[in-house]
Amino acid sequence: MKVIIKETPAEGSIWAARYIAKRINEKAAVSDKPFVIGLCTGSTPIETYAELIRMVKAGEVSFKNVISFNMDEYVGLPEDHPESYHSFMHKYLFDHIDEPAENIHILNGNAPDPALECEKYEEAIVKAGGFDLFLGGVGEDGHIAFNEPFSSLSSRTRVVTLTRDTREVNSRFFGGDWKLVPAQAMSVGVATVLSSKEVVILAFGSKKARAIKDAVEGPISHYCTLSGMQNHPAGTVVCDEQAVGELKVSSYRYFKAVAEAEGE
Repeated sequence: MKVIIKETPAEGSIWAARYIAKRINEKAAVSDKPFVIGLCTGSTPIETYAELIRMVKAGEVSFKNVISFNMDEYVGLPEDHPESYHSFMHKYLFDHIDEPAENIHILNGNAPDPALECEKYEEAIVKAGGFDLFLGGVGEDGHIAFNEPFSSLSSRTRVVTLTRDTREVNSRFFGGDWKLVPAQAMSVGVATVLSSKEVVILAFGSKKARAIKDAVEGPISHYCTLSGMQNHPAGTVVCDEQAVGELKVSSYRYFKAVAEAEGE
């Protein structure tokens, strides 16, 4: 696992956006196959998406040959609800870039058969060729996507029940009332994320510090699903200084030295 440490969330977000654009351009230069990317929601990736939008408008990258799959969606929330992840992604990314509508995939939280919807989603990812890169965030308890603590590290896309803690964290998008946050969601699994050729996880702020410590320095455990990244051959966690505040000094110095040596 590689840890990129930037001074601020803005610097980390820009680093991530430029890294994604670099990977898209590198594949486009040698292949006509689409670049397949996994995308996340929440406040964490907003600045990364803003930089990608800027790059698309500046002609620095194109999403015309990109296929995207979002990591999750609430069960039972109408697609046009302002807090659905369909609405979020169009507001903060899709409405501003050149990705064809038919290349955009988001789980249908109102599917008549949720289990079948999840199964078909996994099949669609495989049919597309699998992820070239997965962009994710991490929860305060170390979860990735909606894979709450004690989710199987071999899990695939499925319906999950959200903990009260997660609903309370997300209640800021629902007028501060955690009871208005749907109790269930559809989510890609830990194994779905880790099957990607590359995984880039964003972690900003002091509230993520314990999760980063557990994921980087702790054992691989279903208690902290992000810790599964330790076994990934190309996993990167992009942090600001606050998010690495609980790492050992020796760990911090190691990651900073590696990044400096590699020009990152």
